[in-house]
Amino acid sequence: MPVPWLEPEDIRFPPIELALEEPNGLLAAGGSLNPQWLLCAYGQGIFPWYETGQPILWWSPDPRLILTPRLLKVSRSLKKLIKKRSYEITLDIAFSEVVQNCADSRREGAGTWITDEMQTAYSSLHEKGYAHSVEVWAGDDLVGGLYGVALGKVFFGESMFSKEDNTSKLALVYLIRQISRWGFELIDCQISSDHLFTLGAIEISRSEFLQDLNNLLQFKDKIGKWSFDADIVAYDD
Repeated sequence: MPVPWLEPEDIRFPPIELALEEPNGLLAAGGSLNPQWLLCAYGQGIFPWYETGQPILWWSPDPRLILTPRLLKVSRSLKKLIKKRSYEITLDIAFSEVVQNCADSRREGAGTWITDEMQTAYSSLHEKGYAHSVEVWAGDDLVGGLYGVALGKVFFGESMFSKEDNTSKLALVYLIRQISRWGFELIDCQISSDHLFTLGAIEISRSEFLQDLNNLLQFKDKIGKWSFDADIVAYDD
């Protein structure tokens, strides 16, 4: 069944209820990846996801994978890694490099959805203070990280990468520790994955997700460059 085509000049989406069941959540095609389009999409629980050679595709799957600070699970091995303090963790220091590494890691597998166009789009959101990155450093080497978009008290996770064991998980733990302090209550993980299930992510219905999203978007956006509080420690035990 074809989905609606969106004209770049007209920033609006069809009702979420029109999203397809197969493929799960496909809502529309076309539009644009400029910041206005992206912010409009995230504010309605919609995100872009497409491969090179395809038009921009917009999604709102049901169920939705989410994580909250309360649900976060940290394995014994990850706790040991945190205790070792082998890495430096930073926020918004190397956004473009994180996105590029996420794209490179996807090209090594089956996915290629972090296109050059997507990288440019999220860099623009970062410049406007809405998109953020977490970096994991081993000396001067970037060995892990993640990036996503923040609106209200919601962080929309986009992608993560690891060059050493558990470094993407390390980035996520520190991010959740910090944004929880700022009052964030929801991390949108978008699509189910075994990797995120091990960290405590759960599936909820799209209707429940949208209700939570609408409530949490009422809070003021935390726009600008982020940094960790000096005393942030992910886990002490």
